[in-house]
Amino acid sequence: MKGLEKCSVIKSFSHIYIEEGVMDHPVTREIIKKFPGAVKIRIKHYKDVFCRPRQNFIVQEMSRKLILAEKNGEMIYPGPEVCQDFGNKNFYYTAPILNCIYSCEYCYLRGMYPSANIVIFVNIEDYFRKVESLLERQPVYLCLSYDSDLLAMERIVPLTSRWIAYAREKRNLKVEIRTKSANYSAIRRLPPADNIILAWTLSPSEVIEKYERKTPSLEHRLKCIKNAVDDGWKVRLCFDPVLYFENWQRAYENLITRTFSIVQPEKIYDAGIGVFRISRDYLKRMRKITPASDIIFYPYEERNGIYSYPERKKGEIIEYVSGLVKKYLPSEKIFI
Repeated sequence: MKGLEKCSVIKSFSHIYIEEGVMDHPVTREIIKKFPGAVKIRIKHYKDVFCRPRQNFIVQEMSRKLILAEKNGEMIYPGPEVCQDFGNKNFYYTAPILNCIYSCEYCYLRGMYPSANIVIFVNIEDYFRKVESLLERQPVYLCLSYDSDLLAMERIVPLTSRWIAYAREKRNLKVEIRTKSANYSAIRRLPPADNIILAWTLSPSEVIEKYERKTPSLEHRLKCIKNAVDDGWKVRLCFDPVLYFENWQRAYENLITRTFSIVQPEKIYDAGIGVFRISRDYLKRMRKITPASDIIFYPYEERNGIYSYPERKKGEIIEYVSGLVKKYLPSEKIFI
């Protein structure tokens, strides 16, 4: 079952590279205890493995390795312009894990990193100190799960739980945790917090089967959303990226109708809608490693260094999908 990430993920990591400076970190010990049969390799710095030249991203995706490291320097970044701030000021994001187990064909991470291996920064206490420093100056809206899927990794390293425990005590901190996972059961024991938003990315089954082949099914994601809202969590629905393909209108109509047949609209915190968009450099790299992909080789148009659908097509997609969502949610809850 695709919803049971636990088994498939743990089978993936036959080798674990560990920076010598974090060999005895409690989070390192917690992780390696779950992989008694893995080969452990001591390294000086994660970039010696993760950033080495001439790696084959596609081959690595078939058998990912884990890299445990310490993050230094900048840890909290200003929110990128291509991402929605959902009306929040002081929009930031952070990346406690690099790369994602799901390997979605259109994902920008395939053009962003030189390696498909997964880096986990174990020094979570330093991330908290950085956030603390920001909060002394201003309220903060922080997105945790852009450059990975934290909840999908929760059985390996429970960073989602730790961020929730940390953030729930911070009055000026609002956190978004985005996922395609069906792993809600890993955090279901936790009481909901008013300043934490669980955000699920939803795609039509046609997209999941063709471009998100390693992700949980739509039905598994919807079941998690229903459980989360029934438990009292704030839940965001992300119809993002919306993709253009044959019969896309019918696919998105079916998706949104199905979503709101499972989840009561009044229990949804808000929703985001966005079409596929990606930076010029990332798309260039993705075209090198994915030569047979129709989605990667679509004739996108470039505007200010970002490739996306032509303006007319983009407007048509947004108008159509937002019109479907507006049947269930008021306009003030929909962000485009």
